[in-house]
Amino acid sequence: MLGMPVEAWGGAALHYDAPKHPATLAWNAFPATTDYFAPSTSGLMINYAVDDMNAMLARLRAKGVTVIKRDDHDPNGRFAWILDPEGNKVELWEPKR
Repeated sequence: MLGMPVEAWGGAALHYDAPKHPATLAWNAFPATTDYFAPSTSGLMINYAVDDMNAMLARLRAKGVTVIKRDDHDPNGRFAWILDPEGNKVELWEPKR
């Protein structure tokens, strides 16, 4: 319906040109039964690419934001998950360089 070619992994790779950022944006639909967004009860999650995970998390913590998980060992880069003020899970990704 959205005109995006869905890949075998269940999502679409959307290509764009933005200086100093990954050349691809991933869009992925999850099954209604997923618990990947927990502890949020929202049916979606936004993923933001960040340039410096340590600096971003320091700024967020200074504002009282709780980091619910962090992964610095993923082959695609560094990840962290936070909850926004409305309780929605947000994923932060620092691409591997």
